[in-house]
Amino acid sequence: MRFKVLTLVAVAALAAGTQSLANPMVGGAAMYASKNIVENALNSPDHTTLVAAVKAAGLVDVLEGKGPFTVFAPTNEAFAALPAGTVDTLLKPENKAQLVAILTYHVVPGRLTAAKIAALAAANNGTAELTTVQGEKLSLSKAGDGWMLTDAKGGTAMVTIPNVMQSNGVIHVIDHVLMP
Repeated sequence: MRFKVLTLVAVAALAAGTQSLANPMVGGAAMYASKNIVENALNSPDHTTLVAAVKAAGLVDVLEGKGPFTVFAPTNEAFAALPAGTVDTLLKPENKAQLVAILTYHVVPGRLTAAKIAALAAANNGTAELTTVQGEKLSLSKAGDGWMLTDAKGGTAMVTIPNVMQSNGVIHVIDHVLMP
């Protein structure tokens, strides 16, 4: 009996460890499915600009909330590719409404994994149309082995790391900032 209990404990511990290892690393940091979107973003060295923007926009409480949310998370390099001075300007208190609009354009209600996005695209001639929390649409279409997002202005971003599971949703890391 004692052997069976120890075996069950070992199997449960292994399963828990395997579940946390299933998430991809982001910026060399472990991402934990048991943590929320903000907790994991704070742990990613590739998302310090995004975290600063989320704080400046007052969206921390929302993204720590129950959700679920799907976040298309631009990297520091994505923000750095914007015209010079753009990020500094957006982080100013007088531009909070514009910053909120841009950040919430990167968030879709629900937990949309790459498989769910693929199913939506398959049902719609290869393109998944998503309505963001901001209220406008994003389009996702297959591009090679990955997914390309097209924003309202025709700009594009590639999903570089899909399916980073969170306790309150999923993050897909992207290589450009999307604009409503």
